[in-house]
Amino acid sequence: MTRHHLTPTRDHVVQTISRDSPPALQVLPGDTVVVESLDSGGHLEPQQVPGEERPRMFVPREGHCLTGPVEVVGARPGDVLSVHFAALTPGPWGWTASGGTDTWLNQRLGVDTARGDLLYAIDAAAGVARNQLGHEVRLAPFLGVVGVACDVPGELSTVPPRSESGGNIDCRDLVAGSTLYLPVNVPGALLTVGDGHAAQGHGEVGGTAIECPMTSELVLDLADDPPLRSVHAVTPSARLTFGFDADLNAATAAALSDMLTWLEHLLSVPRPQALALASAVVDLHVTQVANRTWGVHAALHHDALPPGVLDRA
Repeated sequence: MTRHHLTPTRDHVVQTISRDSPPALQVLPGDTVVVESLDSGGHLEPQQVPGEERPRMFVPREGHCLTGPVEVVGARPGDVLSVHFAALTPGPWGWTASGGTDTWLNQRLGVDTARGDLLYAIDAAAGVARNQLGHEVRLAPFLGVVGVACDVPGELSTVPPRSESGGNIDCRDLVAGSTLYLPVNVPGALLTVGDGHAAQGHGEVGGTAIECPMTSELVLDLADDPPLRSVHAVTPSARLTFGFDADLNAATAAALSDMLTWLEHLLSVPRPQALALASAVVDLHVTQVANRTWGVHAALHHDALPPGVLDRA
C-alpha cells in the first residue's frame, strides 16, 4: 500500500463541499495519507494575543478551511468508506472563542454581546495545552470535520453535519485508533478533512473547541459488509452511531435507531429486545450544539457485555 502526503497549499484546500471540486489527491483503497490541515479559520500565522486577526487562507471566509478532496479510486455510490485515524498530532498553538453573537443559546447564557477568547500553547509531547490564564487542558486531539461529497449540485456549507456524508461531526471520541465509516455518494467519495481540535468537551458548548492545525495519518479503505450504511464509528472504547438534526429529539432518535440496528446485527435479537438491552448498556451523548444542525451519538462500550458477546463485526 502507498503512503501519500497532502499539505494545505492553496490548490489543496476548500471552504465549501462540492461534488464538482477537483481532487487534490488520488489514492487506492488501503493507502495511507498524511494530511496536514490549518486550523478551522484557515489562519496562515499563529495569533500572538487572544482573538487577534491574522492572515487567512480564504478572504472572505465562507466556512472551515479543509484539506482535500481526496479521491479514493474505485469508490462508488452505495459503498462505505472507512477512515482509520492512525495518528493525530496537533500543531503548537490553538484558540477558543465564545459568545459575541446573537444566537438563542448565547442569549440564554447571557453572552450574546460579550466575547471570550483564549489562546493556547500546545505541548504535544507533554500532552497539555496552556492558555494565557494559566489553565492547563489535557490533550485529546481529533478532527472536527471528516466528510465526503454529497450527490447534489452546487457548493454546500461546511458548517452543518449531514447524515448522508458526515462532515462537521465534532465528536470528541474520534481519537487516534478510531475508524469512522461514511456512506459514499459520488464516484471517488471525495473526502475532505480539517477543523483540528486539540481538546473538546461533549457538546462543544461555546461554539469552538481548542482550534488548531493538525497532522493526521489516515488509512482509507472500502468497508467490507459493514453493519450499517449510515455514518458510524468504532473507537478504542466503543461503537458509535450518530444523529444530526436541528431538532435535538430527532437527532437522538436517529442515533438510537442506528444503534438498535447494530445491536440486532451483533446479537441476532429482535428490535424490541435490542431496545430493552440498550436501555441498560447504551450511553447517549450530545455531540455538539455548535453547528446549527445538532448532533447526538449513541455509544456501546466494548466492555458493556461479557467478553466475546460483542466480537462480531
